[in-house]
Amino acid sequence: MKALVQRVRCAQVLIEGQDVGRIDAGLLVLLCALQGDTPVQADKLLSKLLKLRIFSDDAGKMNRCVQDLDGQGLRGGLLIVSQFTLAADTSGGNRPSFTQAAAPEAGRRLYDYFVAQARSSHGSVQTGVFGADMQVHLVNDGPVTLMLEVA
Repeated sequence: MKALVQRVRCAQVLIEGQDVGRIDAGLLVLLCALQGDTPVQADKLLSKLLKLRIFSDDAGKMNRCVQDLDGQGLRGGLLIVSQFTLAADTSGGNRPSFTQAAAPEAGRRLYDYFVAQARSSHGSVQTGVFGADMQVHLVNDGPVTLMLEVA
C-alpha cells in the first residue's frame, strides 16, 4: 500500500459541491491499494501513519504524531481519500499505466478496512468516497508532504 501524507491546517473533500469530509489540523492521507495488498499491509501502514512524528513540539522540532495533537488543544484529524493514481507507472512513456493498482473491488475492500481500522484507533477520521470524482481542498502546513509505502 502507498499513501501520500500531507500535514495540513485544514482539508476538505467536495463531491458535486457537497462537503463530504472535513478536518482541521491533522493529516490528509491519499491512499492507494496495490495488487497483492492485504489487511496486513493496511495495518502496517496505519500503524506507521499514526506514529509518524511530523508535527512540531514546543521546541519547533518535528517530534509529535497526529495523536499527540489532542494535547495541544487540536483535534488531530485524519482525512482519508482513495487515490489509485499513486500506482502510476510512467517509465514506458508519457501516458501513465495503473496496472500496479489493486482491482477496484479489492481496492474498495482495503480502503474500507483501512478506514474502519483508523476509526477504531483514532478519534477524528473523515473520508472521501471511494471511486468518486472528488475535489480536495487543503492548506498544507509547512509544507510537509511524505510518501509512505509498505510491502
